[in-house]
Amino acid sequence: MSLTRQRCLKTLSRYGARWALGLLLTALAALQVAGVGTLDVLDRMDTAFADLRLRLVTPVLDRRIVIVDIDEASLAAHGRFPWSRNVLARLVRQLTEHYQCAAVGFDISFPEPDTSSGYQVLARLAEHELKDVPGLPAQLARLQDQLDYDGLLAQALQDQPVVLGLMASGAQRKGVLPKPAFVVDDLNGRTLDALTANGYVANLARLQNAAAGGGIINTALDADGILRSAPLLMRIGDGYYPTLSLATLAVALDAKAIKPLYMASVDSLSARERANGGLDALAILLGRPRGALRVPVGEYLKTVIEFRGRGGPAGGAFTYVSAADVLSGKAAPAVLNGAIVLVGTTVAGLHDLRATPVNSDYPGVEVHANLIKSMLDQSFKQRPDFAFAAEFAQVLLVGLILSVALAVLPPLAAVLCALATAAGAFGFNSWLYLAQNWVISVAPLLMLILALFIFNLGWGYFFEFRKGRALVSRFGEYVAPELVAAMADDPEKYNMDGESRELTVLFVDVRGFTTISEGLTPKALREYINLYLTAMSEDIRDRHQGTLDKYIGDAVMAFWGAPVAFADHAERAVASAMLMQASAARLNGQFVARGWPALKIGIGLNTGLMHVGDMGSRIRRAYTVMGDAVNLAARLEGITKVYGVDIAVGEATRRAAPDWAWRELDLVRVKGKHEPVAIFEPLGRIDAQDDAARAALDDWHAALALVRAQQWAPAQQLLERLSARAPGQQLYRLYLARVAAYLAEPPGPHWDGATNFETK
Repeated sequence: MSLTRQRCLKTLSRYGARWALGLLLTALAALQVAGVGTLDVLDRMDTAFADLRLRLVTPVLDRRIVIVDIDEASLAAHGRFPWSRNVLARLVRQLTEHYQCAAVGFDISFPEPDTSSGYQVLARLAEHELKDVPGLPAQLARLQDQLDYDGLLAQALQDQPVVLGLMASGAQRKGVLPKPAFVVDDLNGRTLDALTANGYVANLARLQNAAAGGGIINTALDADGILRSAPLLMRIGDGYYPTLSLATLAVALDAKAIKPLYMASVDSLSARERANGGLDALAILLGRPRGALRVPVGEYLKTVIEFRGRGGPAGGAFTYVSAADVLSGKAAPAVLNGAIVLVGTTVAGLHDLRATPVNSDYPGVEVHANLIKSMLDQSFKQRPDFAFAAEFAQVLLVGLILSVALAVLPPLAAVLCALATAAGAFGFNSWLYLAQNWVISVAPLLMLILALFIFNLGWGYFFEFRKGRALVSRFGEYVAPELVAAMADDPEKYNMDGESRELTVLFVDVRGFTTISEGLTPKALREYINLYLTAMSEDIRDRHQGTLDKYIGDAVMAFWGAPVAFADHAERAVASAMLMQASAARLNGQFVARGWPALKIGIGLNTGLMHVGDMGSRIRRAYTVMGDAVNLAARLEGITKVYGVDIAVGEATRRAAPDWAWRELDLVRVKGKHEPVAIFEPLGRIDAQDDAARAALDDWHAALALVRAQQWAPAQQLLERLSARAPGQQLYRLYLARVAAYLAEPPGPHWDGATNFETK
């Protein structure tokens, strides 16, 4: 069996069940989208997401629409509401004649006559109790027009672009209806499914006949009592009557008619669309050359209300002007001139506040303002024809990807993947809603993401996490996370039992740390050492996947090749050492800039056979290495300062890392060892050395050979030339001093060229 086939079978054996169950969840979600066994909770989720999107929208002030607010200041100035019709007549004249508004819509109806002037009482007294008072009937006749408040309002309404509100109700019929937008006979036999009322509470005939139109001010709440959509037409009897927003906009635009628009063909329509006779939209006919405004509608001739801001004077979507300021003429003409005005109230006691997705006390009059804005901007939230296909494709695509990905990803990556996918799905859906005005269901997709995540998380915990938990907890502090993840994939291969293995060990120490610690406050010292240890640890563990053994004060011990075996452990160790020196140089610049002592480190490396495993006492244990090769690495770190080099390595490390350029430093005999060992300094990758560096290295090795051959004079001459080219090299100065000493007192014929170190 080929290696590739073995790997495929192993992968399928490990993840096949999870993939299959993930695909099953995806299939169930696809059935939900298709309408098979739909869940009410998904509809509620979609509603909640739609509400959230509305709350996230930042309102932009629309100066075309102004709300004249019968607010607390207005009530204080003109008394409690409802006001006498003579006051309303003045309000109408101010808006239409003085401020020249494009249209005025009253979110108020006037079904009862206004008797607040007292004229009827006086007339009755004149006929009975005061009939003998001379001149009283004539005086009353002269005052009749002034005291007929309904007549004053009717006069103010006459020939002005004013729309009055009316309520569609049950069986009660009060007042007179305005002219309908169209009647049943105008539909030519088509059906038009609309909200229907048998009765109405409309306006006095003299008021409605004088006004430019009338509009229904009813609201249609969702099952949870929240206002999210509104009908644009309602049917009363055989007539279809516009709501206040549609009627007011039609008057403002001097529309010729409001007509239904039908789809060209009904063959491919849904059952609901067929029930509506294939209705596509309403058209506000403006006449030539302006054409028409198209107003799409959904079920029951409703449209989704696009709430902007939280509503009210501070909402930021529309300008609010106090009715008192309009009556007194204090309102700014620039605000009202040419604007579409809606008259309503924000006073809580007048009961025109609505529960909406953005505010539980949203002014009802602003609902009409939002609808007018949508119609003016031709911006409507609609469910497009391709909505089902888009939802189905999203569920299949995301389900397939996550079913595979979440099964193979580690826990943290799986969490991030699921969160990113959910955020992306919601963000994309919100973009479609806000930028394209498309209402696409996102709840099934988000529920699928959640279900796949929970399923894979549970599976990972019960079937896999517990198996690798002990391994992760034991090795997590020592090795890089990616190595722990690799070990968790096959934990049987790893344990903490002691064994002998060829490894590479590293020691790093801060030069002059005692002096550094004496020159810093405890707080500064803690930050100094923490920054240093963090940088060294990251270079060891994260970049080259070393095993972090321990911190010994300011020193760090690490090794490569266990618990995960690397054939190139020496290469990794040398690369880490070079990287650590670069990090130390970077930190040094930062420390000096902060007024801290300079940072200088020395590193010792050695490769060899070591004992590795979990060692210690019953009280405390650690995964570490021991052996002569380890001790030599520690000695090499200590003697780097003697030679003025950053890194010193043993012969075995040099042999195991052939891609590096090496400078031999010396033959040394460390304390406790009889045989000398060669030590080296890595200068960088071989292919990175230029001609000058290669020449200098060749000259150095030639000088070192002359020293060991006890040819002092030629060695001295060559060393002097090297030192002249690189005067800062401590290594050259060290050997010049040695040669001078040997010239004065030769070491003798039995000298083996080694330098003895008697201290640790």
